[in-house]
Amino acid sequence: MKKVDLRSDTVTLPTEKMRLAMAAAPVGDDVYGEDPSINKLEETIAAACGMEAALFTASGTMGNQVAIMAHVDRGDELICEDEAHIFYYEVAGIAALSGAQARPIKGDRGILTPELIAPYIRPTTDIHQPYTRLICLENTHNRAGGTCYSLKQLQEIRVLAEKSGAAVHMDGARVMNAVVATGDKLSAICDCVDSISICISKGLGAPVGAVVAGTKDFISKARRMRKRLGGGMRQAGVLAAAGLIAFNEMVDCLAEDHRRAKVLARGCNDIGFDIDPDSVETNILVVKTADPAKVVASLKENGVFANQFGPDKFRLVTHYNVDDEGVEYTLETLKKIKTAM
Repeated sequence: MKKVDLRSDTVTLPTEKMRLAMAAAPVGDDVYGEDPSINKLEETIAAACGMEAALFTASGTMGNQVAIMAHVDRGDELICEDEAHIFYYEVAGIAALSGAQARPIKGDRGILTPELIAPYIRPTTDIHQPYTRLICLENTHNRAGGTCYSLKQLQEIRVLAEKSGAAVHMDGARVMNAVVATGDKLSAICDCVDSISICISKGLGAPVGAVVAGTKDFISKARRMRKRLGGGMRQAGVLAAAGLIAFNEMVDCLAEDHRRAKVLARGCNDIGFDIDPDSVETNILVVKTADPAKVVASLKENGVFANQFGPDKFRLVTHYNVDDEGVEYTLETLKKIKTAM
């Protein structure tokens, strides 16, 4: 039986070139700043972002949380979209680690605008209210189906943040998908934020890790926060070596992931599932159906793995290890399932 794993791009396997690079990576103690492979990865991504410095972290979640810890004080408030990863999937890290309060706002398919954000920025003159210290954006937005911010939207949010005295952090776990989908340069996106966390795993294929970028002072503070969480790694250059290949050589592959997601979306629509193919911007599609648990279970019986995504949805995510044959097999299987429902 053919296996097609569409649960997430987190299941992407490292390439043979990555594995060889990991075996040959020059390493040192990163807590002392002596791992040449990690230093190179951080310098490479900081330069691509147009930012002063960067920090390697064990995961995107750690990257987001050390960034938030570096931006806010206990009792502060941050604004985020109401299904943002930092709010939905990071185990209440905002409260537990930063002692801050999250103010979730419903976005337009996961996307926040200045008009949505502005009413929730707290007045600094009222001693009863917390300070709005941070605005967090997710690009692309996972639970909204891989939606992207336009550069204009980001620039407008940046203006609002500067006026209100808030910083802007981007959960850019899949920001390279946004770069490919929109054609915007990573440095242009990063010019609109104070910090960003970028996964080198997921669609880029490295086995582990994310990188946070920002100013030198910010990264110095984030490095201390990473150490507090037990994230000070030693000879971790074996991971950075794969990350360098992922960041330098795998971005162009994301366009194929996007194309295959569109094929899946059109096929699901043709079969009779509820999805607008035009809504699929990157590599994530969220499909509506009356009984997603049954669909996911039936897919699994046929070697296709997907995730239920709520009471009336399931999610499919394309990535490097899903080819055209896998997409075709998935659609054939879904057609059989739909006919039997």
